Amino acid sequence: MPIASLRVWPGSPYPLGATWDGVGVNFALFSEHAIRVELCLFDSPDAEVESLTIPLPEHTDMVWHGYLPDAQPGQLYGYRVHGPFAPHAGHRFNPNKLVFDPYARVVGRGLRWNEALFGFTFGDDDTTFDKRDSAPFAPLAAVVDDAFTWGEDRPPRTPWHETVIYELHVKGFTKLNTQIPEPLRGTYRGLASEPAIRHLTSLGVTAVELMPVHHHADDWHLVQRGLGNYWGYSTLGYFAPDLAYAAATSPLDAVREFKMMVRALHAAGLEVILDVVYNHTAEGNHTGPTLSLRGIDNASYYRLLPDEPRYYQDFTGCGNTLNMRSPRVLQLIMDSLRYWVQEMHVDGFRFDLASALARELHAVDKLGAFFDIIHQDPVLSQVKLIAEPWDLGEGGYQVGNFPTKWTEWNAKYRDTVRRFWRGDGGVVSELATRLSGSSDLYEQSGRRPYASINFVTAHDGFTLSDLVSYNQKHNQANGENNRDGENHNLSWNGGVEGPTTDRRILELRDLRRRNFLATLLMSVGVPMISGGDEVARTQHGNNNAYCQDNETSWTRWDLSAHQRDFLEFSRRLIRIWKDNPVLRRRKFLQGRRIRGVDVADISWLEPSGSEMTDEMWHSPHVRALGMRLNGDAIDEADERGERVVGDTLLVLFNASDDAQPFTLPNGEVATRWEILVDTTDPWTPAQRLRARERYELQPGSMAVLRLSTGDSGA
Repeated sequence: MPIASLRVWPGSPYPLGATWDGVGVNFALFSEHAIRVELCLFDSPDAEVESLTIPLPEHTDMVWHGYLPDAQPGQLYGYRVHGPFAPHAGHRFNPNKLVFDPYARVVGRGLRWNEALFGFTFGDDDTTFDKRDSAPFAPLAAVVDDAFTWGEDRPPRTPWHETVIYELHVKGFTKLNTQIPEPLRGTYRGLASEPAIRHLTSLGVTAVELMPVHHHADDWHLVQRGLGNYWGYSTLGYFAPDLAYAAATSPLDAVREFKMMVRALHAAGLEVILDVVYNHTAEGNHTGPTLSLRGIDNASYYRLLPDEPRYYQDFTGCGNTLNMRSPRVLQLIMDSLRYWVQEMHVDGFRFDLASALARELHAVDKLGAFFDIIHQDPVLSQVKLIAEPWDLGEGGYQVGNFPTKWTEWNAKYRDTVRRFWRGDGGVVSELATRLSGSSDLYEQSGRRPYASINFVTAHDGFTLSDLVSYNQKHNQANGENNRDGENHNLSWNGGVEGPTTDRRILELRDLRRRNFLATLLMSVGVPMISGGDEVARTQHGNNNAYCQDNETSWTRWDLSAHQRDFLEFSRRLIRIWKDNPVLRRRKFLQGRRIRGVDVADISWLEPSGSEMTDEMWHSPHVRALGMRLNGDAIDEADERGERVVGDTLLVLFNASDDAQPFTLPNGEVATRWEILVDTTDPWTPAQRLRARERYELQPGSMAVLRLSTGDSGA
């Protein structure tokens, strides 16, 4: 898109990026160590060289800037940044490499892999200097017009204790859904379509957590193997929606399409949470390409080894780590987060490898500058914040150590639930802690039970169906000789793996699937379901399908009878969770006094109906227990200040190989227990049992019962 003249005004150092004001465009780029910055304008995505090269005329507070009064939305651009090429000192400037604006709101042309993208001579030492021009292959940014008619769009603002999260991949969730028009499958518009939204709302979830939608780059080594980075944890642009998921052919329309998706999801009452990757970028380690930050100011943006700045500190396993000690890096992240909330209307974020963001020096500091800034920010402090509370560096496992306002993926919950249903001994004590909200992790810091994001499976690892169908990973299709991914499965699946016609094995897998999901929905905390688990999605044993952009990863919607049954079972469990305040606690279980009597809000029972003893808690042989949640003891008020009341539930667990007859406890008012769920036969008609009757809980199963107060003659 050519402009009329070469008039360049000084412009402003803020805001960073390319900002159209209705008349022209202000360009601003931070680089502390650059000596000159050139703005390069391109006429079309097919152009191999820039049509104009314009030195930015002003340099203010380490920001290079200029204003083009004739530039318009849609203008394609990149930068050439001049400075020292001194890898041993941490500098990798190379003006032969066109670099992408880290503040770009949209990608105007995607990356085209070529050896010219590397700042050094490819195949040689990374300290060599490559003079080839990368412009024909480099990604280009485009100027955008942010105008959009949001109408009456409002964030749902679902309280944390009423939230059910559904983690999904935009493409994988919609690509095979034949009810969605074919051109929209795999796109933002596909996710916003009526069939997609109908599935989510009928399931009962309240929020979608989108796997990365920041524009990413497929890794060089994957492209060489004919693969791509399907998951998208390789960010190139922190402000740009990924064009790979846009039905629109115009990059500018892709931005509007994303906004339309958010608006449609909000209208259905669904919150939108983004999985964001601010810990590293797509540029990799010292042998990676020069695409953006490396060529703009390597020493400012990345954490380099103090004694050998040629190399990167890598707490992520992806080659580099962003430098959270730099105020400008913090600004980049905060500006990006605010942009997605204020301009794109998203409702929260899940931070990938969040411990890396807390590393100010070497150790993880949960009170680091990143958290301080978010806590005082009037916008970001009000949205949902979820941490993946670990990274790959020393001391990076920080489950339970994040500050107030933060929730966490509770990996201890996941591992404990898997161990219990595998039949491990000595687990019941920790299981009870996890089921009741993990107070050992969150209470002391002043957080609530909803700080625990409970999950059994996620995108990273086995699907729920594969968890109960495979004993080991089958990642051969990834091209890494099955070395990638976790080395073991925390579930026990017998001697038969994968597809089978053995009815006994199939029924056992169905039972175990139901056990895991029922445990998740009968736990205090925020449940998270991995997309497709509710329809028994399989990846055929691949537990690291990050590079499988194909039917291995996509959710199939041509459901078999048993898949449809499991979907209905999933809906039923979510309804039970929503209908019972004892599961949606905002305070940790602690009991209260009613009419002068101390009443426990939770009781742990052994099969005889008696309370668990210390000896039983620590016995390696106990694999069955009951959890009684007292609806009369909820000491909470709702948003209107009215006292919360609810039913009393009894949840029975039996991970042993033998049936366990449970003696049902007495109720305070009635003497009837109504069976809501039995995972052995989930379609058994509801029945009521008298207190002190014995309920035969089958091997490796669980049941949920509700205290009935309305029918004394049942």
